Amino acid sequence: MSKGKAAVFFGPGKPFELRELPIPEVEPDAVLIRVSLANVCGSDLHFWRGDAPLRLPDDGWLFGHEMTGRVARLGARVKTDSLGRPLKEGDRVAYTYFYPCGRCYACLNNEPAACPAKIERPVGPTQFPHFHGAFAEYYYLRPRGALFLVPDALSDELVAPVNCALAQVIYGLHRAGLRFGGSVVIQGAGGLGVQAAAVAKDMGAATVIVVDQLPGRLELAKAFGADHTLDLKAVPDRKERVSLVRKWTSGVGADVACDFVGFPQVIPEGIEMLRSGGTYLEIGTISRGAKVELEPSLLVWGSKSIVGVIQYDPWVIPRALDFLVRNRARWPFDRLISHKYPLEKIDQAFAESEWHAKETTTITRAALVP
Repeated sequence: MSKGKAAVFFGPGKPFELRELPIPEVEPDAVLIRVSLANVCGSDLHFWRGDAPLRLPDDGWLFGHEMTGRVARLGARVKTDSLGRPLKEGDRVAYTYFYPCGRCYACLNNEPAACPAKIERPVGPTQFPHFHGAFAEYYYLRPRGALFLVPDALSDELVAPVNCALAQVIYGLHRAGLRFGGSVVIQGAGGLGVQAAAVAKDMGAATVIVVDQLPGRLELAKAFGADHTLDLKAVPDRKERVSLVRKWTSGVGADVACDFVGFPQVIPEGIEMLRSGGTYLEIGTISRGAKVELEPSLLVWGSKSIVGVIQYDPWVIPRALDFLVRNRARWPFDRLISHKYPLEKIDQAFAESEWHAKETTTITRAALVP
């Protein structure tokens, strides 16, 4: 039986262990994908740090989700991608990494992104189909997974962030109701925040404001369409920051504000930056148990809404690919993946991507090349 390499995680503070796993027999409605690039996403760093405690199986956890690859083996019944286009081994694909159950109240209401069963608890690599995550040579797209052919015009480096960061912000801004001519505050200029600036501009936003504390990331946000940037260290006073947002939004505040940071301390300030009737988009904070104090009357008197989004509906991926084809010369997408590492150097990739403890990093996105 042939095998493939995978980096297995045994908990925060412990090095990844490289293992050889058996390549599974492919079920009739499944697809085995040879991973080309796997990015270290901000949520991966949360797990790695221990911000989001998990019960890990005894045999470890193979995780990672932001990736792209080529079809290695097709299940017997898989002849096309999810849009009905002919599919063959060797084709480049972008695909979802979660599996709505199709049998719950959310799925019944055509809300697959809200399916509570779509992300399962961590399972160990000894369990079929072994290749459960991106940090490996292969990824097993199980039945019910959606996948889409990648246009030839796009490099793997441009496509790798599609199934997480890019699809997530497209769906999030759609759910938050950002409209043509609107204004948006983006808290956090990491992979999601920078791409959110470009997506907001493509949606017709008139004013895009990006908030961060790393000057290099703010400079990148400007290159991706931000009209204004706010450096937390240069403007340490919260009232002054809120006042600047009001000034840049004709005195009323933003239509939409978004948490792409992942630390709940930013949420009250983001809500304060909204106009009356505005919407706060919460995507970044996945850590269970993390809390923040809110004054609910500010939501009531301000007629403000909070929308929580986890993942996206599969229709977003082809639109994200179209967005890249349409805009690949408009914004410097080649700057999003700043560093590449072989899979064997995954510990180094995580350590050098870390910014929270040292409050800086030169890395926008690290990519592993299995």
